[in-house]
Amino acid sequence: MRAYSAGGVVFRLTPMCPSGRNHLAICQHKPVVPELEQTMEVALVGRKHAGLWALPKGTPMPGETVEQVAVREVEEETGLKVHLIGYIGSISYSFIREHIRYHKQVRHFLLEAVGGDTALHDHEYDCVEWFPLYEACRRLTYQNEVHILYQAEEMLQQWLAYQQRKEGQK
Repeated sequence: MRAYSAGGVVFRLTPMCPSGRNHLAICQHKPVVPELEQTMEVALVGRKHAGLWALPKGTPMPGETVEQVAVREVEEETGLKVHLIGYIGSISYSFIREHIRYHKQVRHFLLEAVGGDTALHDHEYDCVEWFPLYEACRRLTYQNEVHILYQAEEMLQQWLAYQQRKEGQK
């Protein structure tokens, strides 16, 4: 049986720590925006009793576009209000439930946190926490989601450069 879901990488930009520690140790070993001295933090959803950390995602409701699914599920699972930046990529995997093999594709989007509060997340996961990108890469349970973080970091750099050029033209 084939199924799909959508979710993504929820980020916020934060000032780099003044001591200079850790801000260079992100996934690709360079600051996201060195001239702005900001680094990327990522919201992960977790189940502490299972030691599971993941990117937020979920299944569609009838009539929803994949983008609508991603925004709704991320907002429900994290408690954050988000702005969709763009499509990152997808991962596929299979699992068996009640003797049925499912082939699932998860489409991930880059989403900027613009409001809300992680304390307002639903109860599918028992915690939502912000992590610097390098720590999120280390914490994620599934390696295919780490790959999505690498892609998100690259996409964010391109998006921020575009935003800076746009501001410079004003």
